[in-house]
Amino acid sequence: MQDSSILTAQRLLPEILLVIDQVSGFIREAQTGFHAGHIEYKGINNLVSYVDREAERMLFEACSAMLPGSGFIGEEGGSSNADAEYRWIIDPLDGTTNFIHGVPSYAISLALQYRAETILGVVRDVPRGETFRVIRGQGAFLNDLPITVSSTERLEQSLLSMGFPYADSGVALNDYLAVLQSFLKSCHGMRRFGAAALDLAWVACGRIDGYYEMGLQAWDVAAGALLIAEAGGKVSDFSGTDNFVFGRQIVASNGTVHGSMLNVISGHYPH
Repeated sequence: MQDSSILTAQRLLPEILLVIDQVSGFIREAQTGFHAGHIEYKGINNLVSYVDREAERMLFEACSAMLPGSGFIGEEGGSSNADAEYRWIIDPLDGTTNFIHGVPSYAISLALQYRAETILGVVRDVPRGETFRVIRGQGAFLNDLPITVSSTERLEQSLLSMGFPYADSGVALNDYLAVLQSFLKSCHGMRRFGAAALDLAWVACGRIDGYYEMGLQAWDVAAGALLIAEAGGKVSDFSGTDNFVFGRQIVASNGTVHGSMLNVISGHYPH
């Protein structure tokens, strides 16, 4: 018999996908008329707009109605009843800076946890219309087709991605750039897409072989990490442990290059 939480995730998924369709439509429409006067600053390179806030409100209201009594951890609205048995972890617009500048790389990221374990995730690539979805134990999917991580065997054959932490994140930028320099010498290439949820989704479907970043929050990684796990990949923090959802550092890969990625990072961030 399936765990009751997984049955709950299965029951909710169709309605979640409908809500994400609605929110995605709102974001696409808002982008066409967006201008600099709509920008607010949380930090010099940490931006937010009414689009983020309205998208999060739409998601919170819909999820509350779907699962009464559930808690929330969200980027713009903060936490609410975060110790609840079921809690949603939501980034309504991952890649806000891209959105603001008209760069077509941003996403909605939604995860549902049961007793602090992620059981469901959806990442919607808004400009491309791609929907990545996952339920724990049931595989990962892109637009209803099953996905798997890449079969790349060695780091030197890999295409990797990464992200830069915000200036006020507390991450020592010189050390972080030293890691980037080491990776540039040991793989096919590095990419920086500007939306962590998409980086993780693209590892899950095999478009890139590995990804790492520091300074992230739970709403950036919770859904994408489950996608990778269910697609056959591996996710950890820089020390190789599973403290990545709230640990503010993440390494994600197809699994076969994971150890090599950790070795490169450990040269700059020893355990």
